[in-house]
Amino acid sequence: MAASPPSPAENDPVRTRRRARTWATLLWSAAALVLAVSLIGGGDESSDDREQPSAARSAPHAPPASASPPAAVRPVGKHLPRSRPTRLVIPKISVSAPFIPLAIGRSGRLDAPPADDVNLVGWYAKGASPGETGTSIIAGHVDTTTSPAVFAELGDLKKGDRFHVARADGRRASFVVDSVETFEKDDFPDERVYADTPRAQVRLITCAGDYDREAKDYTENLVVFAHLI
Repeated sequence: MAASPPSPAENDPVRTRRRARTWATLLWSAAALVLAVSLIGGGDESSDDREQPSAARSAPHAPPASASPPAAVRPVGKHLPRSRPTRLVIPKISVSAPFIPLAIGRSGRLDAPPADDVNLVGWYAKGASPGETGTSIIAGHVDTTTSPAVFAELGDLKKGDRFHVARADGRRASFVVDSVETFEKDDFPDERVYADTPRAQVRLITCAGDYDREAKDYTENLVVFAHLI
């Protein structure tokens, strides 16, 4: 996966945020973030320096501009300031996992969490942080070559289930699940999953479906849609 950075920030903070939001809208619309066994992450950057992932492979056509959210939207509903996440807790499936920031590698794909640690999640840190206005992306392995991993039971979540993110600022962001869906990797709805929003939302993402030994990849992605409460 490749990342296309937004235009350089200017001195005017209002203009900077508007330009960052505009670039985020355009880049999300063009993106096709397809997760394989290797998942996603990033670094802890300021809000105005966010980047969005762009096409990985077989990118679908970009949706019409009318489908994109407004470039400068006031936050809607509850939200928190930006802060690095430190631990993901999902009581229903007994997940309590630390976060790791993952960078985009030389291959153009986002690096995966270390394969020797099955209890680890990554967040795409050049997007929104969990609890911040926008769409925050959290990903983890479903398994490794030796055992199930942190998101092995992610598909057991249902609408109304809750999970929590501990943050570096000492606050806890709590989320409620809106839906749990699986998508074929060849028909992944990148706009729906990754588009920026005026609300504080989270997507939990892992692999699903059958494992294609020839392609060395799963055939589907599982996505949990949730919002801050």
